[in-house]
Amino acid sequence: MTTTLLCCDWGTTAFRLRLMTVEDQRCVGELRTQSGIARTFSDWKTDGRPKRVSQEDFFRHRLKTYIGQLAVQVQHSLAGTPVLISGMASSSIGMTEVPYAGLPFALDGSQASIRFFESQSDFPHELGLISGVASSNDVMRGEETQLIGAVSLLSWAAQPDKSVFIFPGTHAKHLFVENEQLTHFETFMTGELFGLMAKHSILADSVETADLTSLSEADEAAFRQGVRQSITKPMLAALFTVRTNDLFDRLTKRQNALYLSGLLIGSELGHLLQKTDWPIRLCSSPNLATVYTLAIDELKLTHRTTLVPPDLIDRAAPAGQLQVYQQKREKQPI
Repeated sequence: MTTTLLCCDWGTTAFRLRLMTVEDQRCVGELRTQSGIARTFSDWKTDGRPKRVSQEDFFRHRLKTYIGQLAVQVQHSLAGTPVLISGMASSSIGMTEVPYAGLPFALDGSQASIRFFESQSDFPHELGLISGVASSNDVMRGEETQLIGAVSLLSWAAQPDKSVFIFPGTHAKHLFVENEQLTHFETFMTGELFGLMAKHSILADSVETADLTSLSEADEAAFRQGVRQSITKPMLAALFTVRTNDLFDRLTKRQNALYLSGLLIGSELGHLLQKTDWPIRLCSSPNLATVYTLAIDELKLTHRTTLVPPDLIDRAAPAGQLQVYQQKREKQPI
């Protein structure tokens, strides 16, 4: 009987591997790197494909290296420990492509789409590759596993019949849950658009984006101003006001960056003003929780919003993977 599981969250830009106990979901050891799927895929095209190493084998070898590093950290062999991976590893630029699950999607993990791989002589780990979820016009990989974990950690019995779970990020996700099923979701390119506007557009010289985590009153006021502007002015016109703020010395470049952030986050959240009967669950990392909380307050959504503790969100991915593991091991043991 398996007592520990290697839980891997392999995203586009980052890699995180945790050794978890199955029974009490305790993290025994952890390894993080910036070798996300995009970098690993690029490495394969440069170093693996010319040597006729398959994409799958290249990713497996990279994963084996990281498991070895974690084994050194925890000071015992991890050979034979099953591995579950969620995130972008199941995409076309990952280890191998696995079909998406569809909607509605049960949050007990029973409908997760998984491809299993047997242990090999040079990779002594049975492996489960968890795919994402697709609707008729949207896709995600990784957030569905985080959602499964978050709901299990929150104890659904204490939750309302329906909620929209917000996962901020480069591509923010709004996940609509009814009666313990994901029924609809939307993707917002909030973080990516901020990066493009702040670094690669005419607005780049009007903002200063270094260290925007600790905010003064003036910083908060600039951010709130952007949120208000996002719901009163068309976005394509509102974006140019970032430049005029700088030209007319209305805001400092730092404040202007926060104004830009407010424009984009306000635009992302604005549609929730019309969904008055949907409780909101903000599932954010600490670095984004402050600005999203400010935006929610400025939009007067605080009364129906719950901030899910960041430490719980930090544990959501492995909790979701363990939930999927518990559901799948009887049907198709790994």
